[in-house]
Amino acid sequence: MSNLMSSVDQRTQLVGENRLELLLFKLGSRHTFALNVFKVREVITIPKVNQMPGSHAHIKGVTNYRGKSIPIIDLRTAIKLNKNNENYETQNVIITEYNRSVQGFLIGQIMNIVNTSWSDIQPPPTSAGKNNYLTAFTRVENDGVMELVEIIDVEKVLSEIIEYDTTITEGILDADIKESLIGQKVLIVDDSATARWQVRETLTQLGIEVIEEKDGLRALKLLQAWADDGKKVTDEILMMFTDAEMPKMDGYRLTSEVRKDERMSDLFIALNTSLSGSFNEAMVEKVGCNRFISKFQPDLLVEVVQDRMRELIDIQKEN
Repeated sequence: MSNLMSSVDQRTQLVGENRLELLLFKLGSRHTFALNVFKVREVITIPKVNQMPGSHAHIKGVTNYRGKSIPIIDLRTAIKLNKNNENYETQNVIITEYNRSVQGFLIGQIMNIVNTSWSDIQPPPTSAGKNNYLTAFTRVENDGVMELVEIIDVEKVLSEIIEYDTTITEGILDADIKESLIGQKVLIVDDSATARWQVRETLTQLGIEVIEEKDGLRALKLLQAWADDGKKVTDEILMMFTDAEMPKMDGYRLTSEVRKDERMSDLFIALNTSLSGSFNEAMVEKVGCNRFISKFQPDLLVEVVQDRMRELIDIQKEN
């Protein structure tokens, strides 16, 4: 356990400070793109790929990665980047882990890794529309010049390749508390519109009303506004689902700020993230979340909400 906690301390050092590392790369255009290093397993040269007849157009094929077959996705075509550079050649593959699955993304040139703050990460402007493939952007210094970096919404990319079913398995819903859930409010905090849609579509099947925020700072300000108005936060919402990685303020810092404020410190918080791995349960305990959920698991979302509802019912009976 001590070795595990040591690993947690190392892995959460950046996120605990509201910081992150970005892997910068090119896709054959003047733009520089990025993925959070926390999601990257490794970068490899292009492996041997076996094509799969009938597969999605963005999947170039499958390859053997550490004894398992994984899909290789052409990231350039997946985000619908114009093919205006005939000399573009894929040079590397980024092996990533999202939503409990491992996949590779074909990319061009690897630039470098930069350490930055979530407070410097900004969401896309509303004028960008709903069809863009970015969760955020930032600026980094490259050879003395400030350069715009676009952070890709991998969850949206994957959702267009892998069909995510939001249907709840029959028998999951507890008939004894079904009526108690109707009209309850839950706060969802996630910078990915795709991820918010997945959770919203799941919870509205229970009659739950969903409040959405795009980043941790906006969520914190909402909670503080309720408290400043004399409202009890736990009367306003049943619980909060938050992503880990978000512009301006990540889910770890959000949780920490909530726990430090006596007016809302007892809010039930579930970390709902595409991050996965054996260290996550210990990480959740470290930052003060009540539960950890690896995206996307509709039945587990429902179970967590029902468990929280049962707790409140038991408390009310005792009082």
